[in-house]
Amino acid sequence: MSDQIIPLTADPNQAMQVTVSVDGGSKTLDLFISYNEKATYWTMDITDSVTNESLLTGIPLVTGQYPSANMLGQFAYLGIGSAYVIPTASTSADWPDDTNLGTEFVLVWSDTPDV
Repeated sequence: MSDQIIPLTADPNQAMQVTVSVDGGSKTLDLFISYNEKATYWTMDITDSVTNESLLTGIPLVTGQYPSANMLGQFAYLGIGSAYVIPTASTSADWPDDTNLGTEFVLVWSDTPDV
């Protein structure tokens, strides 16, 4: 298993291309991360960089308990691995706010879990 931290900041709109190791191969994805001020949480859109196909939109970046912590769990058929928002410090918050993404909470990408 290859866990990778995706470098994020608290900038309200972030676009980046990442190459992640997934299930023994690599995937190049375009990520768009934005902060929803009304709902007070971050969302992520994922596009295949090679085909420019939109894979997922509006995935909330929230924490959770295993196995529901895997934000991509129900999308295993896409072959893009798994993703988790993990706190890096003791916090009472359930998910990152507009100031602590990338510092108190990180986005970790990993292999597709065996079901």
